[in-house]
Amino acid sequence: MHSGKNAILYIFGIGVSNLGNWIYLVAINLLVLHMTGSPAAVAGLFIIRPLATLLTNSWAGSIIDRANKRRLMMITDVIRGILIAFIPFMSSVWGIYVIMFMINVAGSFFGPTSMTYVTKLIPPEERKRFNAWSSFTTSGAVLLGPALSGLLIAYTDIRVSIIINAVSFFVCAFVIYFLPDVDEGERTGGRNIITIKTLLQDWASVIDFGRAAKYFMLVYVLFQSATLLGFALDSQEATFIKQVLLLGDEDYGLLVSVAGAGYLAGSMAASLSVKRLSLRMFIGAGMLLSSVGYMIFYASSGLMAAVIGFIIFGFFSSYANAGYTTFFQNQVPIDLMGRFTSVTRLLEGILQILLTLLLGFAADVWSLQMVCLIGAGIAVLVSVILLVVIYMPSKLHYYESSSATPVTSST
Repeated sequence: MHSGKNAILYIFGIGVSNLGNWIYLVAINLLVLHMTGSPAAVAGLFIIRPLATLLTNSWAGSIIDRANKRRLMMITDVIRGILIAFIPFMSSVWGIYVIMFMINVAGSFFGPTSMTYVTKLIPPEERKRFNAWSSFTTSGAVLLGPALSGLLIAYTDIRVSIIINAVSFFVCAFVIYFLPDVDEGERTGGRNIITIKTLLQDWASVIDFGRAAKYFMLVYVLFQSATLLGFALDSQEATFIKQVLLLGDEDYGLLVSVAGAGYLAGSMAASLSVKRLSLRMFIGAGMLLSSVGYMIFYASSGLMAAVIGFIIFGFFSSYANAGYTTFFQNQVPIDLMGRFTSVTRLLEGILQILLTLLLGFAADVWSLQMVCLIGAGIAVLVSVILLVVIYMPSKLHYYESSSATPVTSST
């Protein structure tokens, strides 16, 4: 298997899809706003994704682990492309909501499936480099997508941006078609019927793995706790910039661009330093310094300190994400990966909603800056504990490529 060529092909396909997603994100918000004139209607768009996740992820993993991964990714991409192509012709915002819900249901399948597929496609010793370059492509899409969408909207029509996203999914499916079938020779699909009993057995398999892989679960819980605290803090980002820093809309746009540029620079640096820095350094130092970036941002009293905080966060979060993804791929059994990812994303979604609501409520009762600083401080504390756990001398073997978990028979 020509892993280098396959990696480039995969990153290209996903990169095109991500670019289309960011072009579409700006366009769909403006389309709904123009149709309704209601900020609440636009806010409704952001409820659809977690709702689809909560309703889908409890059972999606059971299908993913039993399906042909390449075929499932192509099908979900084609479905999303077709559904998005219908949006410009919708005259009702409720029709758009229904279509977006179905798009996000398909997306709930694609994410865990692609994680499993990549783990099979890329050899363990090449995963850290692959994940760093994949992160670089993603961050590039974050920067380029909204800018391209703005140009398209300015000189053409909002609907053109949406059609481009539909095409990007078809392009991604076409590229995936030329990638190898990593499930070739294995029994997938067939007449497996997903019943309540099957779902309960699959959840039991995930729980059994968690009990057996205690060290992995400790790292997982610490890393995701710091990450979810960051997501919750993101919900107060715009309010903090406007009400505490007293900055305008143009400064908010600048800070978002700075964070994206920092992430892009960090992804490039991570890609170039995979041989020099250990996986433990990627995860531990990356998460700690990205949490420090949050702390600096919410401790700031002006634009310059906020910019510094965003640059630090963006730069080092790319290291943390690439490192953790590699660690995850090496430690979770491939034939359990879809179920584990779906179940944990379901639980993470619930926790994220609760943390966001708690932070929002606390910010209404107490000082917004104080609440955000406490949240960022807890994230830093969790990151310090994570760093200590990662650098325990007896756990070094977990971070070597040779420690990749083999496929186990649990289906």
